[in-house]
Amino acid sequence: MKKILEKCKKIKILLTDVDGVLTDGGMYYSSNGDFLKKFNARDGMGVNVLRRHKIPTIIVTKEKTSIVKKWASKMNVEQVFDGVLKKENVLEKICKKFKIKSDEIVFIGDDINDLELMKKVGFAATPHDGTKECIKLADYQCRTDGGKGVLREITDLIILAKFGSKKLY
Repeated sequence: MKKILEKCKKIKILLTDVDGVLTDGGMYYSSNGDFLKKFNARDGMGVNVLRRHKIPTIIVTKEKTSIVKKWASKMNVEQVFDGVLKKENVLEKICKKFKIKSDEIVFIGDDINDLELMKKVGFAATPHDGTKECIKLADYQCRTDGGKGVLREITDLIILAKFGSKKLY
C-alpha cells in the first residue's frame, strides 16, 4: 500500500474510461429504443472532491454518446475525449495542455482498449471486475466493481496520499 500511496502523491489529473468503470458496463435499452447508462453518485462526488483539490477529471472513452457528455457536465468533469479508438494518443495532448508529465496522471481502465494508456501513466487502476489483462497490468485493483464507486475509491486514495487529514470536503 505504501508504494501505491507514493504514486498517488504525484497525481495532478485523473483520467477515466466510462463503460465498465463509471458504469457497470451494461447496455440498457427501453421499450422505445432509448439507450441508458447508470452512473454512481459517489463517482460524481469524487469528481467534485478532486476538483476542490485542484485535480481535474478527464473522461477518455471509445463511446460517443450525449449521455456521457450530460453526466460529465453535471458532475464538473474538466474535459471529455469521446470517440477515441486509441486512448493512448490523447496523453501527449493532455500533458501539453496541463503542463504535466505522464507520471502525474492516474488512469482507470477496465478492458483491452485501455491497456496501452494504462502502460503510459504514473498510476494505473482497474475495477475489481476489470479484465485479467488490466488486473495484471494495474498498479491497483479496486475493491469495488465497475459502476459501484471505482472513481471515488481512487479519489479517496489520492486525497489520503496527498493531503492526509487536511481534506477539503
